[in-house]
Amino acid sequence: MQNPNTNKKLLWQLPFLTLLIVGTVLIIRQQQSMPYHQDEGFIFGTSYHITYQCDSDMHESIKKELMKVDYSLSPFNKESIITAINENRDVVPDKMFLEVFQKAMTISRETDGAFDITVAPLVNAWGFGFKNGHQPTPHQVDSLLRLVGYEKVALKKGRVEKQNPQTMLDCSAIAKGYGADVIARFLRSRDVKNFMVEIGGEIVTSGINAKRLPWKIGVTKPTDDSLSTSGELQTVLNVTDKAMATSGNYRNFYYKGGKKFAHTIDPATGYPVQHSLLSATVLANDCATADAYATSFMVLGIEKARKVLDRHPELMAYFIYSDDQGQNVVWYSPTLKDKVEQ
Repeated sequence: MQNPNTNKKLLWQLPFLTLLIVGTVLIIRQQQSMPYHQDEGFIFGTSYHITYQCDSDMHESIKKELMKVDYSLSPFNKESIITAINENRDVVPDKMFLEVFQKAMTISRETDGAFDITVAPLVNAWGFGFKNGHQPTPHQVDSLLRLVGYEKVALKKGRVEKQNPQTMLDCSAIAKGYGADVIARFLRSRDVKNFMVEIGGEIVTSGINAKRLPWKIGVTKPTDDSLSTSGELQTVLNVTDKAMATSGNYRNFYYKGGKKFAHTIDPATGYPVQHSLLSATVLANDCATADAYATSFMVLGIEKARKVLDRHPELMAYFIYSDDQGQNVVWYSPTLKDKVEQ
């Protein structure tokens, strides 16, 4: 026999359960009818594409957030914080610069200097030589090496101090990822739950896309396509609620002993690396971290990179490298298996 008190309790709860169900249905319908906006433009010398679900267009607000990052970290902006530091002007770094600088220093230490925001002069010297065959001389490399080294810069009393005033900072290997993080934070602050932010190939995603499916991002296959026309994909990754960055000079290789090498400069030696890693894709909780580690893995090579990954289980990586026969081979973190689209 059923307890009358139980029946009364159920009857009392029924209106609240009905209200909860109706409210949930209305919220789902509202989310499904809310439009997805597309925003794109140029920043940090590259393009950006942002897709987000919102009942209003936030183009101007997004642009303002990107300009804050540009003012802090762009070496091409004559009024930026980083330009003032490079010109040895007395300037107090803003919060954005401090956040990126401190993260860069941490990752530099974690990778034994493979990631280094002072390496740009060497990269620039070799970059031109790769194209016309006029490589920097050993003397030039040695001269530039004296200016390079993350341990030669430090934060003291809120300012950046350089051991050598000629040392230059360049955050291009972390700034795009950081910019994507900044926009992701902004969108979340506006209660936007479904979005994809991409700046120069560095990506942050949340929720689902306009087709009500998880966000899926392609990893480009390294080819000798100098005109960048093929865009053939090696794989597709499910990156929902993750940040992803890829480093690799896909269409800019040199050959040695029949093997293919990416044009990556080792900050420790000043010369191109001598390993066969062609592309490093990293998934992390924030894009600045993914961006910096992807760059450092291209310097370290696959074996040393895997040792770093062993120390950092929060990171996942997808590597494409050239084997002894010159064929492209893939290795990825075991924890990435469920995210790889076969």
